[in-house]
Amino acid sequence: MGATADRQRSGQAARVGGGLPGDDPTLGANASPPSLRPIALLSAAAFCNSSCLRITDPMLPMLAQDFRVTTGAASAVVTAFALAYGVSQLAYGPIGDRCGKYRVICVAMTLSAVAIAVGAAARSLPQLAMLRLLAGVTTAGVLALALAYVGDVVPYAGRQAVLARVLSGQLLGVICGQAAGGILIGVVGWRVVFLLLGAVFAGVSLLLWRELLSGRVVQPGGAEQLRAGQLRAGRMVRDYLNLLTGAHSRRVLIAISLEGLLFFGMLAYFAAFLRQRFALDYLTIGPLLGCFGLGGLGYGMFARWIVPALGERRMMVLGGVLLLCGLLLLGRTPVWAADAPVMAVLGFALYMVHNTLQTNATQMAPDARGAAVSLFTAVFFCGQAIGAAATGAAVARFGYSAVFAATGLCLLALCGWFARCAYGDAAAWAMAPQSGSTKSDGGNA
Repeated sequence: MGATADRQRSGQAARVGGGLPGDDPTLGANASPPSLRPIALLSAAAFCNSSCLRITDPMLPMLAQDFRVTTGAASAVVTAFALAYGVSQLAYGPIGDRCGKYRVICVAMTLSAVAIAVGAAARSLPQLAMLRLLAGVTTAGVLALALAYVGDVVPYAGRQAVLARVLSGQLLGVICGQAAGGILIGVVGWRVVFLLLGAVFAGVSLLLWRELLSGRVVQPGGAEQLRAGQLRAGRMVRDYLNLLTGAHSRRVLIAISLEGLLFFGMLAYFAAFLRQRFALDYLTIGPLLGCFGLGGLGYGMFARWIVPALGERRMMVLGGVLLLCGLLLLGRTPVWAADAPVMAVLGFALYMVHNTLQTNATQMAPDARGAAVSLFTAVFFCGQAIGAAATGAAVARFGYSAVFAATGLCLLALCGWFARCAYGDAAAWAMAPQSGSTKSDGGNA
């Protein structure tokens, strides 16, 4: 793809919902490096967030047994959480842009500690689904705004490596939610697990509040601008509509919604698959699921070398190939121990793809980055909510192996499409200078 085409794409990105790194006035050439301590605490918040997201995966067989329903019916707790989490993003993004992303994260973490803990009091599946819906509303204000905050304070050229640090916390949360959660569920039951997770949220929220009050947290745009920001429904709608006018923004949103529908909707059923296929107990299922998170953590650890060596286009293609191979193997392994490395490969590949999409999302609208990343997360979790319900129906009709194979083929096609269509814009962003005055339409509405 020629240099002229790249310049045309970069010009289009600057005009419509796909701004360049230099578009952000807080990231001038002389900007000092941000403090890493606030970002480290955001990684801890991402840990809590992902633990909450995945904690119900190993619970599904036990919930089905306790409430005397099928595993597909028990997945209502996954669907309720994912749907509430996704829809709530549309409010949190503009609120974070105008009230301060770090401050909103602190409030959301505090409320989440309570919402998660009360899940232990559920006496029926509908009650638990409603309480998980409430937890989805409160936790929705954490991860997307954490990614947007990193986008505010770190230039695009080095952003994927820093996002990988937040991703490491996110993946440790996946490991904890799936592996440690599975082990604890088998020992103390699912109610105690909700209480313990609520306590962890409370501890991290206290650290976040302390950091916010310390003065080390960067407030992009200045405190006066934050105080002057107004939340108007009309402007919020215009921000989101402007994001949809950019071709690259639409590609990113389509890709993440399909990734959520195809893979993350299916991920909730891995525990049920292992229990059905190999008759494993929860103490064994938990560590096996944790291998998925370990694979993703491996990507996070080596991202600083992988990104410059491969580039975003090759990362998407390689990720799609590995996802297909892993899903084909997962449904055909003769013994359960062989699924451990397969899970690790799936985790590595999935987060190679997912982090690339996340990095693109942080640059869709530099002047309304909270809204941009929140819309990205909203369509992702709405896709996941649909995928969880659709996967349950597909598994009941076709079986796990067929569903895994079909999902792998679709993911490969998705990754290939995004790599082919979006590479020019991503390359233009990565090569753009770190100073400039052009602004994205997403922030000027």
